[in-house]
Parts: sequence; structure tokens; C-alpha cells
Amino acid sequence: MPRTLITGGAGFLGSHLCDRLIAEGHEVLCMDNLITGSTDNVAHLFERDDERFKFIQHDVTNFIHVSGDLDYVLHFASPASPADYLRLPIQTLKVGALGTHKALGLAKAKGARLLLASTSEVYGDPLVHPQPEDYWGNVNPIGMRGVYDEAKRFAEAITMAYQRYHSVETRIVRIFNTYGPRMRIDDGRALPTFMSQALRGEPLTVYGDGSQTRSFCYVDDLVEGIYRLLLSDENEPVNIGNTQEITIKEFAEEIIDLTDSKSTITYEELPKDDPQVREPDITKARETLGWSPTVDRRDGLRKTLDYFREAIDVSAPADA
Repeated sequence: MPRTLITGGAGFLGSHLCDRLIAEGHEVLCMDNLITGSTDNVAHLFERDDERFKFIQHDVTNFIHVSGDLDYVLHFASPASPADYLRLPIQTLKVGALGTHKALGLAKAKGARLLLASTSEVYGDPLVHPQPEDYWGNVNPIGMRGVYDEAKRFAEAITMAYQRYHSVETRIVRIFNTYGPRMRIDDGRALPTFMSQALRGEPLTVYGDGSQTRSFCYVDDLVEGIYRLLLSDENEPVNIGNTQEITIKEFAEEIIDLTDSKSTITYEELPKDDPQVREPDITKARETLGWSPTVDRRDGLRKTLDYFREAIDVSAPADA
């Protein structure tokens, strides 16, 4: 039975990976300090009383101790939304630097393979479109978003250094915008914000004129790509994301239509360094992993909407 540690395992993506790896026969150690994650995301695994799942509350910027053998370390600990990393800038930098260092040290000591969760944000506000893995990016290192962008760029650099210098087996996934059940309703990203506002009948907040683009990947597709990468021989970064590009304004309109909401759209000033385009070049994933997304955005949004309807009902005030 493979034994796997997932840092950030109680987060949106980490919890889905817990589910997938348990389904694949792994023993899973879920580690999280709950700064942005929640045990609600893995409560169903507690309820099963499955001996193959264990939750460990721990901040991975401190030394990580795990007794026994480990086969895999999936390093997903980090604030990931602009709202979170702008609120937690120092913690974001620390988990990208110190946390990645501690996770790599553990993988080295255990002889485990480490998979790093990186991000499309390493490309910054890209001057190349769509973005291939060999594009070096256009990042403002001292801008507000730099705390996340540069934390992930450093994490990639130290991961490659451990691979080259210490011969640690490593994999790097560059994750593009992902959505699905278990996203926090106060996440701050476009989808949870739009869905929450639409379900409450509030105006949807679009920044700038809404012409900036994003490409949204359903979480099941992302997890499949990550799992294939984990087991592959590819040791350099791989983009995993959906290539169906859409403007933010069109996306807001799509959410209004899907929720059958009477909400309108309001516009606010575009945040500094907000990327104008975002679409992955997934040629490498197709060729090396045999992976490409299969869930149509509309179908994925319907599944996500069911989750948000329940979450909004639970969190809505009594007189709503």
C-alpha cells in the first residue's frame, strides 16, 4: 500500500486529492494548519473511520516529522486566491519558501517522490499566449501579487535544485484556474464570488471592463492530470488546465444565466498586475501524460452550483 503525505490536504484541491489517492489504494496523511483549509472538506473521510486516512494539524513552515515510510509527498500547502495571499502575504511567502524546503527535506530523508503544486501565476501577466512551459513569464516581483507569484517561482527553483543536487525524484504541476465543489464561498476568486452573488441576487463584481480572459478547469480533470503526472517519468513542469478561454464578463453572464438570477453586473477598477490573458498550452500534458480535460465547463458549473446552493443556504442569515 503506497503511503502518501498531502500538505494542504484539507484545502479545496488537497481534499480532492485525498479522495483520489485513497480510491487508488494509498494510505493518506493529510497535513494542514487550517489557515485557509477546513476539516469540513475531509469530514467524510473521518466519518468512514478508514485506517488509511489520518489528519495532522501542522504548519509545514516548521520541521515536518512523519514516522514510518513515505512513498509520495504532494506539497499543496499555500494560500491560493488573491484575497487570501493579499491578506496573508508573509505566510504565503513562508510556505512557498520554508514550507517547500521542509517538504523537500522530508522527501529526501524518506526517499519519497515529491510533487509540487505550482501555478499559472508563475507566468505573471503573460506576453506569450497561450502559455507553454518554456515561457519564463512576466512577473512584477515587488507588486502586491508578487508574494504569491515569486513564492511559487522560488518553490519551483528549489524543487529543481533538490532534484539535480540531491537526486530527489520531483514532479511540478502548473495549475491553471480550477473550480468545483469545496471551494470556499469567500474565496475571492471569480467563480465563488460570482456564484455567491448570483445566488443572493446581488450585483456581480467584474474588475476592469471584463475583457481579461481565464480558462477554467473542473477539479476532477485537474486531479486526473495530477495523478498521471505523479506516476510519470516527467521531471520538469507540466501545465494542467482547460483551454476553453472565456472573458470574465462572458463568464459572469454565464453564471447569471446558469443560476437563473436577476443579478446585474457592476464594474470596479482592475487590480494592479492582474493578468490580461490566461490559457494553458497543454501540448506537453497531451503528449507525455495522455491527458486532456473531458468535462465541459457548463457541465462542471452545474455540479459546482449544487454545492454552492447548499453552502449559501447554510451560511445565509436567518432573515435572508
